[in-house]
Amino acid sequence: MKFYVVGVLNVTPDSFYDGGQYKDKAIEQALKMVEEGADILDVGGESTRPGSERVECQEEIRRVIPVIERLAKEGCVPLSIDTYKSEVAERAIGAGASIINDISGFTMDAKMPSLVAKGKVKVILSHIQGTPKDMQKNPVYQDVTREITAFFKKQMDLGFEKGVHKDQIILDPGIGFGKTLKHNLEILRNLDSFLELGRPLMMGTSRKSFIGKIQNEKRPEGPEERLTGSLVTAAWAYQKGATYFRVHDVLETKRALTVMAHILHKGDPSG
Repeated sequence: MKFYVVGVLNVTPDSFYDGGQYKDKAIEQALKMVEEGADILDVGGESTRPGSERVECQEEIRRVIPVIERLAKEGCVPLSIDTYKSEVAERAIGAGASIINDISGFTMDAKMPSLVAKGKVKVILSHIQGTPKDMQKNPVYQDVTREITAFFKKQMDLGFEKGVHKDQIILDPGIGFGKTLKHNLEILRNLDSFLELGRPLMMGTSRKSFIGKIQNEKRPEGPEERLTGSLVTAAWAYQKGATYFRVHDVLETKRALTVMAHILHKGDPSG
């Protein structure tokens, strides 16, 4: 079963892990990730960490479009734009992006489904409860797996009504986006149930806070200490059926998934 490593390229001053360290050397970091084995690069101009504030559309465009244009000229790997704003996504498509990573799953901008259909690009529909600013204040579910599945069905149908084809869609259950530790673990345990919707799954567990809580309950570990846990969740998700992995650590994830692929497929990671 083939997998795709999606390298996170934040051009923001306030991302939860890299904290803006790549905003002035995005191209250098992007090419490094490609060399390490990234299959896709996901460019983001607005931090969606818990508690983050919304960035104005024009500022987001200012941050991401020059980077996408430059990387598109390099022609190394497909480019994804991490945005929930249709205006940003449209400019990104024009600059060379072929994937939209919408953390809101079509809920924060009514124009997004039509844009995806018109642009004939792939779209990652993610689940989120609330907004980045308030999503972790008190997330509540009766049955988190069932509710996310129902959300996916509803938003896929919305896309179909606007002309989006099923094969354009990738699903992301949104680990950490309006979920407690318990919710995140339940999603991971039941990950294969989402495959019943007939679309590929993307996982975004890389260096997230729930990993730090698991590794040390008394003193939750910071992002810089969460690599091991991130690799474990990626390997677990792969054997549960996920095939797209949005990560900060491309080389390490590629190695871990390659080993897991050999174990699961008797030495043939291509499936």
